[in-house]
Amino acid sequence: MSALRLDNISKHFGAIHALTDVSLSIEPGEVVGLMGDNGAGKSTLVKVIAGNFAPTSGEIHIGGTRANFHRPIDAQRAGIEVVYQDLAICNNLSAASNVFLGRELTRQFGPFRVLDYAGMRVRAGELFKRLKSETRPRDLVKRMSGGQRQAVAIARTLLSDARIVLMDEPTAAISVRQVAEVLNLIRQLSDHGIAVVLISHRMPDVFQVADRIAVLRRGRLVASKRAADSSPEEVTGLITGAIELA
Repeated sequence: MSALRLDNISKHFGAIHALTDVSLSIEPGEVVGLMGDNGAGKSTLVKVIAGNFAPTSGEIHIGGTRANFHRPIDAQRAGIEVVYQDLAICNNLSAASNVFLGRELTRQFGPFRVLDYAGMRVRAGELFKRLKSETRPRDLVKRMSGGQRQAVAIARTLLSDARIVLMDEPTAAISVRQVAEVLNLIRQLSDHGIAVVLISHRMPDVFQVADRIAVLRRGRLVASKRAADSSPEEVTGLITGAIELA
């Protein structure tokens, strides 16, 4: 059973057709590289999956069940998490505090409830260990590398037992060593049966970690094929329109 299935998803903004009849199925533990030029519809598709936009037409199925998302919290409750390019983490807080941001653990002391910092550090440490990351719960985010920051953002998605993680340009503007860390984090998600949609302009990164490549052009899905059966040259041709698949 697919973790995520999109059936003929279209999204119109007045006369602008941002997406047209996009159908895509993603299996548990599968990493799908979503590629396309600027304006191809990648961000719109992610926002539809994440509940930011309601599709104009078409259906979304999560684990075989049709889903209707009216807001992002609906998608989150269905097991969909998003790691945005800016990561949405607080530099002045520790790794553990960021992991639990908005979902803090508390303890009861008489009539009062206080934050359970020790419990959050222990749980965050378990998540980092699961991801095989060297990030430590007490570390301040402002002192972290780009790869460690990604680990914090990804660990946060694991709190809610995510089934699908959407990642927006996770390897942009970081060093080669940090790129390797992030790609390893993506593999760890896949190894735990979590489906990953990887949006990236970095072709080598996508081919290194993706099981399948999906290409959007002008709001339409023009290809969805195994990465092993494709090449960067073919994907470039599909993105630009120089290659048309039958």
